[in-house]
This record gives sequence, structure tokens and C-alpha cells, in this order.
Amino acid sequence: MEEQTSRISGLDSDDWGTDVHDLDLFSELSDKGNWVPTSVSMDSILPDHLLERILVYLPVASLFRASSVCKRWHDIVTSSRFSRSLSHVLPHKPWYFMFTSSDEPTGYAYDPVFKKWYSIDLPCIRTSNWFISSSHGLVSFMDNDSRSELFVCNPITRWWRRLTDLPDSCFSDYNALAMSVSRVSQGYTISIVKSKQVPGDFSRWDLSIHIYDSETMIWVASFMEVLTGWRAGNESVICGGVLYVLLYSTGSTMLEDRHGLVTFDLSSQSSNGLLTRKIAMPCPLTCGRLVNLKDRLYMVGGIGKKDRPDVIKGIRVWILTGMDWEEAGRVPHKLFRGFGELDDVFTSSGNDELIYIQSYGGPSLLVYNLNEKKWRWCEKCPVSKRFPLELFKGFSFEPRLEIAP
Repeated sequence: MEEQTSRISGLDSDDWGTDVHDLDLFSELSDKGNWVPTSVSMDSILPDHLLERILVYLPVASLFRASSVCKRWHDIVTSSRFSRSLSHVLPHKPWYFMFTSSDEPTGYAYDPVFKKWYSIDLPCIRTSNWFISSSHGLVSFMDNDSRSELFVCNPITRWWRRLTDLPDSCFSDYNALAMSVSRVSQGYTISIVKSKQVPGDFSRWDLSIHIYDSETMIWVASFMEVLTGWRAGNESVICGGVLYVLLYSTGSTMLEDRHGLVTFDLSSQSSNGLLTRKIAMPCPLTCGRLVNLKDRLYMVGGIGKKDRPDVIKGIRVWILTGMDWEEAGRVPHKLFRGFGELDDVFTSSGNDELIYIQSYGGPSLLVYNLNEKKWRWCEKCPVSKRFPLELFKGFSFEPRLEIAP
């Protein structure tokens, strides 16, 4: 299989991006100018292996600053041994990349540790309307026009690879992209769920699931079925070796039957009867967003008004336990009103313990810490709305330096 790769040589903060707040590289370490030098430098007495063990636990943004301190630190941070050590570190808090243009893949990445936005140039992707999925430091991009281009990259180091021989080049009405990276082997699985209307019959839809394994570098058409009364959309996620696909009703007029969830076991490559095990929604939704947090499936859903079910009145978070949903949080009404005029749909993604929610109509970004059960607004993104119908979107990813596609 033909592959195309690109990488940056070494760790260089100039290649990585610029802090839009013009942050002094050492301001966080110097306590705002009150630091007093000592006669003995701890750096001079620490052997390399101990210094490495200290540096490996720094946040990603601090590692870029550390690599600029001196040649010794730069050599440690950019060494292959340091990369291997990074692979054993616990997950980093996820960043959120917000596109600032619907035509160009430009934008800023939000760092929840330092609560700052950074300018990052994404490789490979050409417009913000591409299909996007992320897992453990890697992000996959698939074009939304021909659906014939698919890239996997590390947005921090800008390593990337293009996957070829994509399945079923015939046009499909809906596509859902999902990926899962193994924290042990760093191999990855990518799934594409395609849904196409049967000609002349709106209620029947062809559904196919295609799986890519980075170790074999082969695409496999794992499942094909004709659904009646349901179709797939653009929402899917992989959790614990299981592919979850959100379905949309094409026939029912009942509000509570508008959405459903089905599962596909990637290990046995069996759906166990796709629709016979359809999981019901916890309540009628205006939209649903599937999120993988620590290999558990969460769903962020919009709650519609009773008299106007297509008008959203609130947002809640659920976790799937067996075949049942348990509420894990809800956006406080005061914060929900902070979005302003919110359509019936929104974008949401997350990793580890954080869930991000963003309205398509503005750059405001809300974050929910699952462990602390706290909601808060992120610091304002340095972008403003240029015209009334401008749309905003983004995605979350885990910032890691050691993983490559």
C-alpha cells in the first residue's frame, strides 16, 4: 500500500505555533519576576536520567518551552529515549481546536492546563468541513467531497500519513468517521460507516461498515445491511473495541423515536443483528453527540421544548451502562443561556475527563470536568464573528509528542 509521510525534524517551538497571548516562555516558572537565582544550579547536579524523569511529567506546552532552555534540555526532550518515556505517562488533558474559517483549515487550539489559546497549522486538511476523528494523540481527516482522501496525523508534531485504497468510492449520502488508538502498541483502527438511500425508496437505506487496521494496512468491508425506517448519519465512535453508531429515523413521526444507537463488535466483526439490539435514547433529543471518555461511551444531547420539540431548551450528558443511560451532568441554565440563540444542533467532543460543547453560531466554548462535576466557560478565543451566518466548529484531541501515524 502506498504511503505518504511528512515530519518535522526535532522539537522546535517555532514550527509548533505561536501563543496568541504573546506568553513569555519563562513567565510561569519565574513567578512574575520574583525569582532569585541561587549559587547552585539544580540542573548542574542532576544526572540526565533524573532530569528526564522530571521533564516527562510536564504539560506539552511546557515541554516546548523546556526544549528552548539550553542545549542539554533540548537534547533530552528530543531524544528517542524521552519519547519512549512519554508513552508511559498518563493521558494529558485534551486540547480543543477551533476553526476560524469555513473555507480554510485555520484556527486556534485551547490548552485547559494553562487556559490559553495557541495558533496551530494543521497538516493535510484543506477545509474545515472535512470529517474528523481523534484518539490518543492522533487525528484522522477525510475529505467531504470525493471521500477519497484520508489522512492520519499528529497535530502537535505534524507527522502525517495518507491512507490509500479507501473502500467503496461510490458516493454515499452520509458518512461517519471514527478512530481508536491503542495506548500499548500505538496501532490504530479506523472505521467508516456509509449510508446511502435505496433508489426510489426513502424508507430503506444501504448501510456498510469498513474497517482499517494500521498493523495490516488493509481495509475490510466488515458489514453490509439494508435498514428499513432508519439510516446512519455522521455520528459514530469506538469505545473498548466496540463501534457505536447513532441512527436517525426516516419514517416515525414520534419524537421519542427520532434517534437510536446500535453497536458493532470490532473484535468479532459482528453486529449481532444491528437493529435487534438498538439502544433507545434516554429521552427525546434534538441531536446527539457521542464521546469516548476513558473507553466509556458518553452522549451529549439537546433537550427540546415540549410544545416545540425542534427548539432546544437545554443540554445534558449521559453515560451508557449496559443497555441503559445514566445522567452524568446537565448544563446549568445560566450557562446554557450564555450561548445566545442556539440552534437545535451543536458540536461536542472530549477526551479523558473533559467534554467540550460549542455552538455552531459562535466561538464560545463550554467545558465540563466529569471528575469535578464542574462547568465553566473557556477563555475567549481570539476570533470574532465576521458575518451573521458564519459557522464555527472544532474538535478535541489529546496533545502528545511521542506518537506517530
